Amino acid sequence: MLHTAPRNQFSRQELALVLITAVWGATFLIVHVAVQYSGPWFFVGMRFLTAGLISAVIFARVLCCITLKEIAAGSAIGVMIFLGYGLQTVGLQTIDSSTSAFITALYVPLVPVLQWMVFRKPPGLSAWIGVGLAFVGLVLLADPASVGFTFSSGEIATVASTLPIAAEIILIGWFAGKVHLGRVTVVQLLVAGSLGFVAVPMVGEELPAFSWVWVGAAVALGTFSCVIQLTMNWAQRSVSPTRATIIYAGEPVWAAIIGRIAGDRLPPVAVAGAIFIVVGALVSELKLRTGKDGAVPPEPPLGAGGPASVVHQLDPTD
Repeated sequence: MLHTAPRNQFSRQELALVLITAVWGATFLIVHVAVQYSGPWFFVGMRFLTAGLISAVIFARVLCCITLKEIAAGSAIGVMIFLGYGLQTVGLQTIDSSTSAFITALYVPLVPVLQWMVFRKPPGLSAWIGVGLAFVGLVLLADPASVGFTFSSGEIATVASTLPIAAEIILIGWFAGKVHLGRVTVVQLLVAGSLGFVAVPMVGEELPAFSWVWVGAAVALGTFSCVIQLTMNWAQRSVSPTRATIIYAGEPVWAAIIGRIAGDRLPPVAVAGAIFIVVGALVSELKLRTGKDGAVPPEPPLGAGGPASVVHQLDPTD
C-alpha cells in the first residue's frame, strides 16, 4: 500500500527552493563586504562578466545560431541589469545588507505599475494594495521617528535601482517566446559586465588593489547564479508557481537573518517597515502568478535577480 507524505510537509523540491532562497539572501551580505575592498562598478563588472562566461559555457552549443534580434534583446536587458544592480551595489557601500534587501524587494510591486505605464495594462486591486503596503514599508524602514523623512544616499541609490530591475522583468516578458532565452541570457550578462567596467573611469572610480575578497565574491556570485537557476528549473517542474512565490518572498527575510548574525540591527520601526514591504511584494506576486488566465510570467535572467520572480523554464539544450 502506497503512503504519501502529508501536504503540510515540504517536498525535496520545496526544500531545495528554500535553500537557494536563503543562499540568494546571503548575496546581499557578500556584496556589502566585497565593496569594502572594491569600487561598486568594478565589482559589478566582475560579477556579471563571471556569470556571463559561465552561462556561455552552459549554452555553448546554441550560441552559433544567435540572431541580431537576440543580440538587441540581450543588450537592452543587459543595460537594465547594469543600472539596477550597479545602483544596488553603490547603495551597499553605505547601508547594511538587510536594509538593501528589503528596499530591493520594492521592484516586485513596481512591475505591474510600470506595465500599466508602458503597455496601458491597468493593474488589478491586489497590485495597488501591494504598492501601497510597500510604500508604507519604505517610509517606516527609513525610521522617520529618529531621522525624519530623509533618506541616505545609499538608500536613495537602492530605491532608484528598483526601477531598472522592474524594467528588466518587463523586457524579459516582452521578448519571451520571441527569442532563445539561453542565447539572450549570455548576451545580457556579458553586456552588464562590460558596462560595469566602462563605468569605472566614467565615474572616476579607481581600480581596486587585488584582494581575494572581491575576487572570491565575484566568482561565488557568478557560480551561485548558475546553481540557483538549475535548481529552480528542476524544482519548479513539480512545485506550483503560487507555492514557489511564497517561498521566494522569504528572500529579504533570509537576508535580514544573515545580516543580523553578521551584526546588522534594524530598529523596531524599520522591522515593521520590512514586514510591510514583504507583504506588499507577496500580495503583488501572488496576483501576478495566479491571474485569470493562469499565465506565468517569465523569469529574470541567469545571474541577475534574486528568485523573487522566477517561474519559467530555461533549457540549455533548446
